Parts: sequence; structure tokens; C-alpha cells
Amino acid sequence: MADASLAGESLADFAAALAAREPVPGGGGAAAYVGALAAALCSMVGEFTRGRRRYERYERDIQGMLEAAEAARARLVQLVDEDAEAFLPLAQAYASPKGDPARADAIERATKGATQAPHEMMRQVCDTIELLEEMGQKGSRMLLSDVGCGALLARAALEAASLNVFVNTRSLQDRAWAGRLDADCDRMLDEYSPRAERLAREVMDRVRAEG
Repeated sequence: MADASLAGESLADFAAALAAREPVPGGGGAAAYVGALAAALCSMVGEFTRGRRRYERYERDIQGMLEAAEAARARLVQLVDEDAEAFLPLAQAYASPKGDPARADAIERATKGATQAPHEMMRQVCDTIELLEEMGQKGSRMLLSDVGCGALLARAALEAASLNVFVNTRSLQDRAWAGRLDADCDRMLDEYSPRAERLAREVMDRVRAEG
């Protein structure tokens, strides 16, 4: 499965691949996919807002948000494959003979490599949360629930991606490098997970109050 493009699979095929007894796709790929869905929802709200007279004062802002959300979505889709591709060198390193003097260094390099895609996912999802917050203020009221859904998906993607960083940094010998990466992930979690939760809660309150 790692040799094919997971991002090019249909939704049904991706879900089947995720369910299969194969190492990839796994939690990292699922996190990237969910993050892409959050960005896509942000784009959908923007598309239904653009060009409407009621929101014309936000037209330039909406256009900018659409461009940023599309870039985030495209990057997160790429990261589905990048996360899977990072697994192969890690598997090869662990499969090398235990007596091989190069084995430990190979495992260290591959483990560091395996943190890169989920770390990038987190950055992209943080950007998406910011976009959803703005879209919640300036986008069509008719699609407010989609902003809330995007916020919930973004929070899940952010926290899921962090697990795929931490599961690798815990085994690194380079504790200084691991500590810096963990600290950056903690920073994103501490700031953006509550922001996504707050946005989702605000949307829920408004939707139920208006009902």
C-alpha cells in the first residue's frame, strides 16, 4: 500500500486500507485526512459566502480565506502519503540485523523522519483553526454548523497528529531534539485545541439558541 498514492484512493478504498492488517495508512494518515476535511468545510462555507451582497464587506477577506484553506487542504492531503512513505525506512531500520553497528543510527534517523509529517499536519491544522474562527465571524450564517463541524474535526486531527509525534519522540536517543519537538507540539496543543473546542461550543450554542 505504501507504494501507491493513498491520497488518490476513493473514500471507500481509503477506509478499507485503514481497516486492513497493514501498517499504513494508520493514525497519521487518518489525522491528515480529517484535517483536510476540516479545511474543506472552511472552503465550502467561503464558497457559499463569496459574491453574496449581504457579505460584500467581507469579500476580500473571504477570498483570502478561501485561498489559504485550499492550500491547507492540499497540503494535508499530501501529508497522507508523506506519513505513509516515512514508515518504510523505519521498518527497514528495525528489520536490519541487531548486530549491525549502523542499526541504531538508522533507527534514530528514521524515527526522526517519522515525526516530520505529523508535526507538519499539526501546523497546517492550527492554520485551519484560525481560518475557521474567522469564517465563523464573516461567513454565511446559513452554514454556521459547518464551521462548528470543521472545528471539531480540526481538534481531533490536531490531537491525533500529536500522538503520532509523541509515539516517535519517546524512543529517540537525542533527547534534546525530542524535547524541542515535544515542546512545539505542546505549544500548539495548549493554544489551538482549546480554541477549536471553544469555537465548536460557540457554534453549538448559537445553533441551538436560533432553533
